[in-house]
Amino acid sequence: MTASSEQPGGVGLVCYRHGDRPTGLRCTRCDRPACPQCLREASVGHQCVDCVQQGRRSIRQPVTAAGARPVRQPVLVPALIAVNVVVFGITALQARSVIGNSQAPLFREWALQPIATAVTGHWWQLFTSGFLHIGPLHLVVNMVSLWIIGRDLEQVFGRIRFIAIYLVSMVGGGVAVFLLGYPGQAVAGASTALYGLMGCILVAMLRLKLNPRQILITIAFNVVISVTLPGISLLGHVGGLVAGTLATIGIVYAPKDNRSLWQAGSIAALVVLLSVLFVVRDQQLLEAYCPLGC
Repeated sequence: MTASSEQPGGVGLVCYRHGDRPTGLRCTRCDRPACPQCLREASVGHQCVDCVQQGRRSIRQPVTAAGARPVRQPVLVPALIAVNVVVFGITALQARSVIGNSQAPLFREWALQPIATAVTGHWWQLFTSGFLHIGPLHLVVNMVSLWIIGRDLEQVFGRIRFIAIYLVSMVGGGVAVFLLGYPGQAVAGASTALYGLMGCILVAMLRLKLNPRQILITIAFNVVISVTLPGISLLGHVGGLVAGTLATIGIVYAPKDNRSLWQAGSIAALVVLLSVLFVVRDQQLLEAYCPLGC
């Protein structure tokens, strides 16, 4: 409630926010009388709290090349790490083994196995498989990588854009396995999303006209590891890399006019494409393995 600037009878001035507080001070911006509690030091004189808030709203907030406001502290990356660790702990408890946690019921229910996913209709395994890890070494390597890569990306891209790229990369890797992988081979791990984040770094560096040599070497090195070491899903990694790269292109190269709308539209279009590919392959698997219905 706004009080009168004068006391009853016209004697003296009172704070415009506190009618019972006489004052001889005024806001240098709006010239209203205000008590010391309602004034804030400014570059010239003192301003009332309302003028300070109005000034903050009028100042244009800085944005990154991705069109996001910079994030001071990463929140999603620690949360993702925590979820992965908790899921691993649950599977280890169910299996009564840290090394053999892949024998847990939750692991079998969440892992992505193309033919089983098609028969059961559990499409959500495209997501859940990205939170499973086979043994502690698999978990530690991926979570350390997520912390190193993800924290800076979350700060630059903002939380909404970062999680969109992360999830699209995860699904993109799963769809690649679903399309081209061996139907009976189960896959799991956050590395599909991590490869998408590496693609994100590459696109961001190109957009900022920085030398991409280091990230190209990193991607090439990881692809070689995926090819040479047994038990690693090359399809999942490449699928995540392609999906993350495309998602980032849609974000950093979006026109400045209606940028957020263009960015959301590009992510939505990519999700629709992945969904169509999944549905088509799902029907093919059902016709091949369950011609009379399952």
